[in-house]
Amino acid sequence: MSDITYIMRAYIMRAYIMRRARVLLAPLLILWVLAAGLPPSAEAQWTGVERVVAVGDVHGDYDGFVEVLRAAGVIDEKGDWIGGKTHLVQLGDVPDRGPATKKVMDLLMALEKQAAKAGGQVHALIGNHEAMNMYGDLRYTTPGEFAAFRTGDSEKLRASLWEQESKGRGDDAARKKWEAEHPLGWVEHRMAFGPKGAYGKWIRSHSAVIKINDAIYLHGGISPRYVTMPLNKINEMIAAELNDVGKIKDGSPVTAQDGPLWYRGLAQEEGPTIEAHVNQVLAAYGIKHIVLGHTPTAGAVIPRFGGKVIQADVGLSAVYGSHRACLVSEGDVLYAMHRGEKIPLPGTADLMTYLKKALSLEPAGSSLAKYVAEVTAGQAAPK
Repeated sequence: MSDITYIMRAYIMRAYIMRRARVLLAPLLILWVLAAGLPPSAEAQWTGVERVVAVGDVHGDYDGFVEVLRAAGVIDEKGDWIGGKTHLVQLGDVPDRGPATKKVMDLLMALEKQAAKAGGQVHALIGNHEAMNMYGDLRYTTPGEFAAFRTGDSEKLRASLWEQESKGRGDDAARKKWEAEHPLGWVEHRMAFGPKGAYGKWIRSHSAVIKINDAIYLHGGISPRYVTMPLNKINEMIAAELNDVGKIKDGSPVTAQDGPLWYRGLAQEEGPTIEAHVNQVLAAYGIKHIVLGHTPTAGAVIPRFGGKVIQADVGLSAVYGSHRACLVSEGDVLYAMHRGEKIPLPGTADLMTYLKKALSLEPAGSSLAKYVAEVTAGQAAPK
C-alpha cells in the first residue's frame, strides 16, 4: 500500500461539534485507527521518588524547554540526561503555537530512554493539544510545525492527495486554496500523528494523569465529574478515545470542558465550593498536591489553596511571554526553579514575598510585574 493510499484510507470525513468554539466544523480529514494504538502503562503511580521536576506547557518552544531543563539539572549542554533518578514530568501541550514541536518530541523520546538507564523516568503527559493533533483539530498548528515534517517527497504526496480528493474536478483557484490549507509537510505531519506514525504511537503510549509520592500530575484538572474515578480508569478512558477517534464526541472525556485535559476550575475558580472540591480530590487520591498545566500564570509557578493546587504552566513558550520556571519537588520540600534560581514555594501567608523574589529575577517588561502590582494594590486576589 502506498503512503498516499494509506492516508486516504486512514482518514475519514466526519462533522465534529467543537467543545471550545461551539461551532460545527466542516467535514474534516482526521485520523481513524486502522491498527490498535498502544495503551498507556497500567502503572500510573510511583512512590519513594526522591526528586521530581514538573514542566508546564511547551507549545513548540524547544529553546525555552531546553533552558528550563538545564536549569533544573536534568540535561547537560548537549541535551543529554544528567538527572539520575529524577522523574521529569512534562504536563502536556508540547504541540501547537510554536514551530519546534517535532524537535521537542524527539528530545523527550531520547530522554525517556536515557533516564530509564539512569534509574529515572520521563513522563510526557497527554494534554488537550496532543489530543487535538491526533483527532484532527489543527487550528493552532503553525506553518513551522508542518514545515518540520517536509521531505523531498512532499510535493508528490500532496499532489496525489489533491488528485484523490478533487477527483480531477478542481480548478486552479480551488487547488491553490486547498494547497494553502495543506502546506508542504501537512501529509507527513498527519501520518506521523497517526496510529502507525512515530509520534502517534508515542503519545498513545502515555498517561493523562499520574501519581508520584504525595501528588498527582495532569494537564487540566480533576473536576467533580471525575473525582471518584481511579487514575487508571481515567487513563483508560482517554486511551480508548485516542485509539479510536470515532468514539470522540462533544462532552466525551477527551473533549469535555470538565474533562481531565480541559478543566480549568482548579486554576481559576475561587470560594468555598471549589476549595471543598480541592479537599475532596486530595482525600480521594490520598495526596497533598495537585500539579497542573493548561492554564498559564502571569509568569511564575503559582500555589493555590495553600499549595494544595500548584499551577506549573508559567507561559514558557514565546507566544505566552517566554517565561522560565518549573516546579521541583525534593523529598517533602517544593521549590520553584525560577530563571535558574531555587525559590522555596510558599504557603498562603508569605506568597507576596515569593512573588517579589521571582519578580526580581525577571527581565524588564515581564507580565509578572503587572500581576504583582495588581495583587499589591488589591486589584487582584493572590492565588
